[in-house]
Amino acid sequence: MEKNELLRSKKLYLFDMDGTLYLGNRLYDFTLELLHTLKKTGRSYLFMTNNSSKSVEDYVTKLGKLGIAATREDFMTSSQATAFYLKQNHPGKTLYVCGTRSLIAELESEGFTVTTDLDKVECVVMGFDTELTFQKLHDVSYLLLTRKDLPYIATNPDLVCPTEFGSVPDCGSVCIGIKNATGREPIVIGKPSPLMPQLAMEKLGFSCDQTAVVGDRIYTDVKSGLNAGCTGILVLSGESTLQTLAESEDKPHLVLEDASAILQALKEL
Repeated sequence: MEKNELLRSKKLYLFDMDGTLYLGNRLYDFTLELLHTLKKTGRSYLFMTNNSSKSVEDYVTKLGKLGIAATREDFMTSSQATAFYLKQNHPGKTLYVCGTRSLIAELESEGFTVTTDLDKVECVVMGFDTELTFQKLHDVSYLLLTRKDLPYIATNPDLVCPTEFGSVPDCGSVCIGIKNATGREPIVIGKPSPLMPQLAMEKLGFSCDQTAVVGDRIYTDVKSGLNAGCTGILVLSGESTLQTLAESEDKPHLVLEDASAILQALKEL
């Protein structure tokens, strides 16, 4: 199928945000018109992010400041997916969360108890923690070393988080440090797991054939789409480069300079 025809065939777009629709606090020029055109042409979209440092409410506020009107229903986050996984597999367990206050609040709002009393911990959750302290690393290492059967969950595997000046360490990099200390690896919930696209399609009632996952990372965004049976679209406006693409075993269905190509395809209708 020709590129524009493929783009026009999709009814649900699942967008990564940072590096795809904006970079840091800079909105890409095409983003507002793209989102408007998707709705105008009868299509749907969700913002799908691995970044668990912010709650959905935080993202609603951030996008609002960038000029994007959004509600809680417009998001599928790794925090939400982690809460879903925990409900399915570890219901009612008391959590130790190496994450931000926003992640803790998100999990508490889903009915989980979060504690720093290590004797009461029944499950460890690791997030992208922009409030990280050595004490948290110490606590996680102690829990994983002294209680080998303790469930260990990570919200996302991202090694870095993009910023306007480059990158900073993300959840995946911290998990590597914990593995070096404890030998333990977490069950990872966010992209590239198919769970987030699957939950999004179930939520809005679309099939794999109707859905595209769009992002700037092959190993998370694109691979989650491929794993879920959707169309995976790589944009080169963030982390990935043509060299990254050449070196990757996973290949997207489409490679775009940026997401404005979707807008142009829809404007030709």
